[in-house]
Amino acid sequence: NRWMKKWPDTVSLSTASLEEINQLWAGLGYYSRGRRLWEAAKLVEKDLNGVMPRTAASLAKLPGVGRYTASAVASIAYGEPVGLVDGNVFRVFSRLRTIGAEIDSQPVIDWTWKLAESTVDAEKPGDFNQALMELGATVCTPKAPSCGKCPVKDLCQAFKVNSNQQLPDI
Repeated sequence: NRWMKKWPDTVSLSTASLEEINQLWAGLGYYSRGRRLWEAAKLVEKDLNGVMPRTAASLAKLPGVGRYTASAVASIAYGEPVGLVDGNVFRVFSRLRTIGAEIDSQPVIDWTWKLAESTVDAEKPGDFNQALMELGATVCTPKAPSCGKCPVKDLCQAFKVNSNQQLPDI
């Protein structure tokens, strides 16, 4: 809240000094995030005429903004029909499709992102993505998922295969 009161927009943030940024960020950890926010604000003001990017591709060009963050902002804030993958979404897709490969391998990561892109609701991408993340956080949890309560259990391959057994931790 202190941050937003001091720098409510990219104009005010871009004119701050890095020392001011670090002072207000003190105690929050991950100090590079504060610096990257400042760098992004400066880029938006200098190179983009103060206009925040509205697409995942353009947001991902800002300092400190990765693929997940760019996709989340673009779909939730701006309605761009892009999928996203975080740990929760990955777990949901892994169980829905019974992915048995190493989850941190590049082919599996690429495949999961393609699946996310192909399944996102084009009409309400932000709602869809938030629902998918929430499903993974509250129902399709890493340990002891609540499969009986899952709204997509009829589509879930892991549930069908393991309906009489507990699903493995993911």
